[in-house]
Amino acid sequence: MKDPHILSAFDRDLEAVQAHVLRMGGLVEQALLDAAEALEKRDEGLAQKVRAGDEAIDALEQQIQSECARLLALRAPTAGDLRVVLSVMRIAAALERAGDYAKNLAKRALVLSNMAPLEGTSASIQRMARTVVLRLKEALDAYIAQDVAVAQDIRARDREVDQMYNSLFRELLTHMMEDPRNISAAMHLHFIAKNIERVGDHATAIAEQVIYLATGEVPGDERPKADLVPGVSTLEG
Repeated sequence: MKDPHILSAFDRDLEAVQAHVLRMGGLVEQALLDAAEALEKRDEGLAQKVRAGDEAIDALEQQIQSECARLLALRAPTAGDLRVVLSVMRIAAALERAGDYAKNLAKRALVLSNMAPLEGTSASIQRMARTVVLRLKEALDAYIAQDVAVAQDIRARDREVDQMYNSLFRELLTHMMEDPRNISAAMHLHFIAKNIERVGDHATAIAEQVIYLATGEVPGDERPKADLVPGVSTLEG
């Protein structure tokens, strides 16, 4: 049986790491919202702020991974505790990638600020961004509460963001067909939409870590995905 002092030290260390994860999640959520706002308002200063802020997200991810490695090396966690540490590492990696997507949004917002806007697309991007940010928050809340029911619900709703992406792509396609001068802006917006859709995938992956914590297994059945638009589903910005 573990020495209670060792167990207490492990719990304290793990709580500190989880606090970093929550802070990282908050930074990623704000970066996504700010990038979408920068696009809508053509705010180059805000877009630059998002790009610069990615360094703090990356630094937190590195700190989390280092502290988790130290926990594994020094605390010799039991099977249940080991799952917690592994899930923290995976969640941090998912958040870091989501932060990269927010930075990509900001970079393309800077380019689009010098192009003519495409009517209606900004509002669609905003809706997508708000949806995935809410999904991220729900997934992190489920993780802290270890609420498997909420995690399963998040997973079941994964297709909602896919459907929003498909709808926006068709909207962009219409703009391109109506006027070839819209093609460049529409392609940048498409990559933005695809990045947001990928963030939704990472939110679902975090929810799957909640299920892994409870059951010891990541769900093996395929996620309920909407069919993405043929020929563009593998593109990234």
